[in-house]
Amino acid sequence: MTRPRRHRRAVALLAVAAVAVSLTGLTPSPAQAAPTEHIVNGTFDSGTAPWWATDNLSLAVVDGRLCAQVPGGLANPWDASLGHNGIPLIDGAGYTLTLRASTSAEVTVKANVQLNEAPYTTVLARDLSLHPASQNLSYEFTGTLDATDGTLTFQLGGSAQPYTFCLDDVSLTSDGSTDPPDDPAGPEQLANGDFANGADGWYSYGTTSTGVQDGRLCSVVPGGLTNPWDAGVGQNDVPLIAGSTYTLAFDASATPGATVRAAVQLGAEPYTSFFAADLPLGADPQRITRTFTATADTELAQVAFQVGGNSTGYTLCLDNVSLRGGEEEPPYVPETGPRVRVNQIGYLPGGPKNATIVSPATDPLPWQLRSATGAVVAQGLATPRGTDAASGQRVQSVDFSAYRTVGTGYTLVSDGETSHPFDISGDIYQRLRSDSLQFFYIQRSGIAIDGGLVGAEYARPAGHLGVAPNRGDTDVPCQPGVCDYRLDARGGWYDAGDHGKYVVNGGIATYQLLNAFERTKTAPTAGLGAGLGDNTLRVPERGNGVPDILDEARWELEFLLRMQVPAGKPKAGMAHHKLHDQNWTGLPLAPEDDPQLRELHPPSTAATLNLAATAAQCARLYAPYDPAFATRCGTAARTAYAAAKANPAVYASPTDGNGGGAYSDGDVSDEFYWAAAELYLSTGESAYLADLTASPHHTGNVFDPNGFGWGSTAALGRLDLATVPSGLAPQERDRIRASVVGAADGYLTTLAGQAYGLPMPGGPGSYFWGANSNIINNAVVLATAYDLTRNARYRDGAVQGMDYIFGRNALNQSYVTGWGEQASRNQHSRLFGNQYDPSSPNPPAGSIAGGANAGLDDPFAANLLAGCAPMFCYVDDIASYATNEVAINWNSALAWIASWLADQGAATAPPASNCRVGYVNYGAWHGGGGFTAQVTITNTGTTAINGWTASFAFTGDQRLREAWMARVSQSGATVTARNETYNGRIAPGGTATFGLNATTPTGGANPAPGLFTVNGVACT
Repeated sequence: MTRPRRHRRAVALLAVAAVAVSLTGLTPSPAQAAPTEHIVNGTFDSGTAPWWATDNLSLAVVDGRLCAQVPGGLANPWDASLGHNGIPLIDGAGYTLTLRASTSAEVTVKANVQLNEAPYTTVLARDLSLHPASQNLSYEFTGTLDATDGTLTFQLGGSAQPYTFCLDDVSLTSDGSTDPPDDPAGPEQLANGDFANGADGWYSYGTTSTGVQDGRLCSVVPGGLTNPWDAGVGQNDVPLIAGSTYTLAFDASATPGATVRAAVQLGAEPYTSFFAADLPLGADPQRITRTFTATADTELAQVAFQVGGNSTGYTLCLDNVSLRGGEEEPPYVPETGPRVRVNQIGYLPGGPKNATIVSPATDPLPWQLRSATGAVVAQGLATPRGTDAASGQRVQSVDFSAYRTVGTGYTLVSDGETSHPFDISGDIYQRLRSDSLQFFYIQRSGIAIDGGLVGAEYARPAGHLGVAPNRGDTDVPCQPGVCDYRLDARGGWYDAGDHGKYVVNGGIATYQLLNAFERTKTAPTAGLGAGLGDNTLRVPERGNGVPDILDEARWELEFLLRMQVPAGKPKAGMAHHKLHDQNWTGLPLAPEDDPQLRELHPPSTAATLNLAATAAQCARLYAPYDPAFATRCGTAARTAYAAAKANPAVYASPTDGNGGGAYSDGDVSDEFYWAAAELYLSTGESAYLADLTASPHHTGNVFDPNGFGWGSTAALGRLDLATVPSGLAPQERDRIRASVVGAADGYLTTLAGQAYGLPMPGGPGSYFWGANSNIINNAVVLATAYDLTRNARYRDGAVQGMDYIFGRNALNQSYVTGWGEQASRNQHSRLFGNQYDPSSPNPPAGSIAGGANAGLDDPFAANLLAGCAPMFCYVDDIASYATNEVAINWNSALAWIASWLADQGAATAPPASNCRVGYVNYGAWHGGGGFTAQVTITNTGTTAINGWTASFAFTGDQRLREAWMARVSQSGATVTARNETYNGRIAPGGTATFGLNATTPTGGANPAPGLFTVNGVACT
């Protein structure tokens, strides 16, 4: 059997409080005897004190109830909150919350009992569906942590319209003393055994469905399974100590009846059993208690309820599952290495060179930069920065940018500590470009991975091509009731640590690979794409005349196209939101060994617009290499966009998270903007221009301080409108570019205020699931500002922002496998499970971890890191999917910035321009099909140009037919013109002109190229 794993779910950004998790169906029950009341003035007979509210709420007692007018249009639930502090929280204590509430309109609010300080861990989190009629609500839960100052919080934001919230008769009681109870049975080894946090921490496989109902974890189990272990429910990563006695206890029922095997065993081969019992269960819940003695030490045991082996189907329900015994684990203290924190990869000779020293010292600390031989090559005094909010550390910063000598093995010494070694070189990021892109080939679905290309440890057969035990992806059904057809949805990339494939996450990942290539057409440092051309990556398509990065992106694009609803079917032209296993599987698990049924999930507007946007990019970028594929993409893009406009509010369910992440998104205005922008850039058509200019995102602020990601894609449209040549009026283009530069200025201000030098704010709300990619995406904005302006301060900001990713952080951790002295290597993944199974590889070099997450959204991190300062909320352990997973959209951000970094070389000043180029398009030929253009080069320098080669790139399907007054050729989209013998010399102030005819087979947009170079130097 495979090793099941903990449940994975999509994350929302943190604000001043942690995000609530769903607690469906908690059973109300009466208060315990002799309860202790923790609410003061819950009937509001004494006014509003001690209840508090955020500044945008005004509390008042109306008819004996506490009422607040809640503004509409707030982005997040926590943007408007009220609550009661001073709640003592006790691990293991029973609590009862009762209240009466109403709202003036139907709305959902959140009720949390949680820590009142970072990381704001929730003990109870409940969505309250309210309406004008008052409701009496009651919930029981068990404390999961100890704290003296918890808080009861009602999060009221997120409604589009304003409304009134009223509250009365609030009571929160605990069962007796709030002192921690004695526990003679030993410490609890299971997390969330009462399912107060939904199914968090619990796996299921082989069942028809598994979820929390009425406060119990219930699984619908099919009949006819041969063995007990053919289906199961359980929890992994349970520590056991040899010789220690443990008590397993739980409430269980099986309706109408079944025999279930309860087991405690090793969670990986050879599945050594420590305890097993076959239990006949009926419809009435039973309390079952069993005791056993562990026979071995392990951190990888699992409590497993093996539910197969019954002839008929049934429903198993569990509650109050407990495993007590062993020893309390000592507090976790991360190994952070030397207190001098540097970019462990190194620094560019002409770029910024900064470091951070962790020290209680308040006076400036002396520092020395030493060569590999120990010689002091530079020295100075650090700058005290006080206490860093994100880490809680007292720190000082060091700037040694003035030292530019190339070398290896440098170290920085201060306060008796020596940093990890690093290099100073213009080549340090060259291999990172290919490593970060190589990740995508190894994540491919539906193709055998060639160990000769990427290493024998990563070789594997093709996964999910309908070969047993796989049950997909060549003929995939929908979830029951969703559709009456099946799709061949082979290919694409496995999204993250699971085997799921998601259109929304695939969309932004594909965009970033395509955009990294498209940037080479307009960015002066990109060399017109030489670093991303054919034969630059280890992919099987290399040598086919197509840039390898386009080959890789096409693998995902083909999958995205296959996810489109067929013509003649309901919602035709839309895209299915995702495809994944029916139930969660274990890890490690090679794709070819996955036995789960694969299912298509309902179409969504968000997925449809992701398809429209990326297919529109495809239409212009693949035209020079595969016109038929480009045309196919263009047709799909138009169809998808029209389908989205016809179905503008079809949202993925936030509860559709069994077997794969939900990736729900209730605001698709940003996706509409992005898709319209891409279609306009590819077609030049006025209808798309009208849609994008009508969007509020076109003039709004699309660059959040916390960056952009799969759920916030307006920035993608803005970046492309700023950089991709188009028919926009010059003043409109300049306004858009100014917005990018303005956002970059904001990120520079943020970076300067962070002692660790990253372009991200320092509060807990800036450290969330996958935040490393958002940090990088802010660096992408800085890098784009440099491409647009050639102002070195934006280049330096982007370069410095990456120091955090490569080790200049509180943990001294490089988050990229294979890059740095202390680098992540145990990321959560079914493909790369070496921590659990030595025969499985670690992630390949160039794989980035999600990073510090103050939300602690998985049980392993929540148990290990409770109370962590935001930058410390990370652990390099395969069990922590919320801090240490891999994902295609995180690696796409890394790949984009890695390519840009590689293009910067030594980060020296760009050569001064000595030319100006004028490009005149004389218009389409009569009847269409092509155009005539003229290029004029002016020598703006002080010396003659003796011999010239001019280069530029078309944006789409333009194809050179003939030229005059120069020897002109075209390779892909790039046009190269070399002087004739009679016009090779251009005197200062002089000009040289050549002309060309080119065809436009599809008649798409045909703007002037965005970059011209003469003899390798960008012209104005």
